[in-house]
Amino acid sequence: MKNLFIALALAGAATPVLAQPVPAAIIVTVDRQEMIATSAAAKAAQAELKPKGDALIARVGQLRTSLSAEEKTLRDTQPPQQGAPPAAITAWQAKVQDFQRRQQAADAEVQRKQQEIQAAEQWVIKQITDGATPIISQIMRERGANIAVDEQVTLQHAAAIDITADVLARLDKALPKVSITPPAPAGAAPAPAVAPTPAPAAPPRR
Repeated sequence: MKNLFIALALAGAATPVLAQPVPAAIIVTVDRQEMIATSAAAKAAQAELKPKGDALIARVGQLRTSLSAEEKTLRDTQPPQQGAPPAAITAWQAKVQDFQRRQQAADAEVQRKQQEIQAAEQWVIKQITDGATPIISQIMRERGANIAVDEQVTLQHAAAIDITADVLARLDKALPKVSITPPAPAGAAPAPAVAPTPAPAAPPRR
């Protein structure tokens, strides 16, 4: 009897399970690019970030003007390669090194500010995307949809399945504004300031 039960159990395990019917695909589309760019939260964030971008542009122009003038002065005051007193050559080379250090520091400053703005933009996008996710899920349930795709990856689709306007309307009410300050990484310690390595003091070319 025991062997019979074992045989029946093995036979049952070997019987293939009937495949469950796959539901028909009911699709909605969302234009994520439009959703993010034209949302109230994105417009508010853009207004907050604009002064930072304008200040960076102004700073780049200021640095470019100042450093270009200094570089010209260095070229114009370069001692002749022959006949100049060693002290004059040494003093001029010291000015070149100082100029190169400040030039590198200026490049690092601009790059750091660019990265700060880019990080703020990415943080804004993440907050908007996260805020839109439950809204899209809710609209899918209301329409009986089981798939939502980005409109940008479709070749053609009927306008009736585009829920972008509905998502935007609800998103603007639920999330009219977001922060432009990304959270600091967990456990991150402030990076120590490291002075840039000066480049070799090659004289500017006349």
